[in-house]
Amino acid sequence: MQATITIDEVILEQLKARAAKESTTVSQLIEDYVRLAAKPLDEVAGKPFKLVTFGKGGRFTSLDVDRSSALIEQDDIARHGRRK
Repeated sequence: MQATITIDEVILEQLKARAAKESTTVSQLIEDYVRLAAKPLDEVAGKPFKLVTFGKGGRFTSLDVDRSSALIEQDDIARHGRRK
């Protein structure tokens, strides 16, 4: 079946570039994306993800990860050593 759609020029150029890179057509790319969008959300999302962790919980580091300056300082010390 054929349909007429309106696509932004920038997006069309991106689709053309991707189609050329993947050795396919713009029509095939659009059909693939529409097919994906038409699937039920639970089918697209796949299986639930469970993060596997080890240890007894708690903090993974003694560093204050909310202070980026502290992280940068520790990284510098690890790479270059302490100031003399």
